[in-house]
Amino acid sequence: MIQLRRQLDAFACALQFLTLIPVQLSAPPDRRTQALAMLYYPAVGGLIGALLCLGARLTTGLPLELQATLLLLLWCGVTGGLHLDGLADSADGWMGGLGDRERTLAIMKDPHIGASGTIALLLQLLLKWSLLMAVLPQEGGWLALVMAPVAARASALMLLVQTPYARRGGIASEMLQALSITAVVILVAVIALVLLLISPLWLLLPVSLYWAGRALMLRRLQGVTGDTAGALIELSESALLLAASLAYLTTPASGVLT
Repeated sequence: MIQLRRQLDAFACALQFLTLIPVQLSAPPDRRTQALAMLYYPAVGGLIGALLCLGARLTTGLPLELQATLLLLLWCGVTGGLHLDGLADSADGWMGGLGDRERTLAIMKDPHIGASGTIALLLQLLLKWSLLMAVLPQEGGWLALVMAPVAARASALMLLVQTPYARRGGIASEMLQALSITAVVILVAVIALVLLLISPLWLLLPVSLYWAGRALMLRRLQGVTGDTAGALIELSESALLLAASLAYLTTPASGVLT
């Protein structure tokens, strides 16, 4: 019973951190519960994907442009723009930091948004909207809506355990010390296998983005921050939707996606 309660608290903790879905924790989470919560990040992604599928179902019959807009609003609303904020901060830091690590970190910590962050937000939202337009009409498009949030949060989880933290005392630095690396590797491997079975492209694009993004973080910051992890989530969601769009173009109607 105690273990079940801890698991439920961990899931609630992950849900509270990654979404605006109202949850009530039985008690303030300790470090072990917070670490366990990180393993539920992909599960929270699955819940977000399920809500997107429900939204797509309820808006069936509307003009495609309107349906894509409503789903994008739902997507942003459920997460509270948390990862979009990370993308904007990362863009501001990368452009304003001029290659300097400390300057980049200082700009990313600034709560104000600059021109680079604004442009990054607009382009990301436009890209996501366009990709939703491409995926929604396809049979089996629901699968992309589910797997995009799952795979993106699995990528962020792997990034956090595989990459040193750029700042001392960062939001996840203490949690990582109590996290089971073996459990993370197994979880991410299972999700990667599912993507591979659906379509090799669904695995190739997010993985390529992961390694490229991680290399850039190590080069500029010598590590990862919460902002760059959030940016990776946003871009990974778009990468999987793009992979799904491309896979639909090359997969017969009788293929695995239907």
